[in-house]
Amino acid sequence: MNKFFCSSACREADEDIIGSGTNYSVYVLIECPYPWKHNAFESRFLPKNLEMLMAKVKRDKLSLRFLLITQNQNYRQNNRKILIYEKNKSSFINSYKKYEFDVDHPEKIAPIIQKYLAGDNLDTNTQNPQIRDLLVCTHGSHDKCCAKYGNPFYAEAKKTISELGLKNTRIWKTSHFGGHRFAPTMISFPDGRYYGLLNRESFQTILLQAGNIKLLSQVYRGWSILPTSIQVLERELIFRHGWEWFEYKINLLHLDINFDKTLVQTQLAVLKPDGYQYICQAKLVKDESKTIYIKGSCDASHESEFIKYAVSNLSFIIEKKTSEKVLISSHTKVS
Repeated sequence: MNKFFCSSACREADEDIIGSGTNYSVYVLIECPYPWKHNAFESRFLPKNLEMLMAKVKRDKLSLRFLLITQNQNYRQNNRKILIYEKNKSSFINSYKKYEFDVDHPEKIAPIIQKYLAGDNLDTNTQNPQIRDLLVCTHGSHDKCCAKYGNPFYAEAKKTISELGLKNTRIWKTSHFGGHRFAPTMISFPDGRYYGLLNRESFQTILLQAGNIKLLSQVYRGWSILPTSIQVLERELIFRHGWEWFEYKINLLHLDINFDKTLVQTQLAVLKPDGYQYICQAKLVKDESKTIYIKGSCDASHESEFIKYAVSNLSFIIEKKTSEKVLISSHTKVS
């Protein structure tokens, strides 16, 4: 019996988990009761027409991630909820737009998604567009760490939300979305941020966006709006601005990665709620001291390299509401 647990190995190695929030333009979340197979979309409560649609999405190479969600494995076997989170299309963004649907039979899931992909008008449920959806991976048939760590955390997180009286927050068990070794791992929507190695204290800090923001250095995986290679830069900006950063919007202006992925050059435009703008420029250099060789899952046959980056040559250009620009700071390295 394999007694190796990838999440335990990650903790023992003290891996820096930033840069692991996978980047998709659209997430399609489909309610489906347990049991889920290793390949979640081969599970018995899913219709054939959905499998065919997913195959087409894969052939077309769309930036779209399908996930299963549930809150109670014995409930709503035919009545299903569909959530579609789409990256906002404006130049400055900080979240995903939500479409929410309820269907009374699984066969109706695929046609709704097809209409969305075709750009057709949709009869969406928008009774509470401000609701927050938290997805916790509990897909134990895919990786045992997601059961070992994910299920107890889900129960604790659900209790925490109730104790805090957060009425506009839903929490879901979800199928595999990557990063088994960071279990318990979570995605927050509509912002699209990934977290891992969570406990009650860090979860409450994330929920309330209050308290010691440096806790994110241990549990923040990255922002799916940004490519994984520059997510460490966004974490640095979080620490500079504090919790108010979560209200800022960004526009990725430039990204250049060299052939062996040891150097990344990027430029981000940042828009504050008051209309003030600035441009952030940085080089990200492969950090040999943090780059790690580790098994990415419990069933991995060998270790893989996971490159980590350090922020270098960070500078800011102020862009007021006029065209005036001033270089305000420059640092050779940010620890």
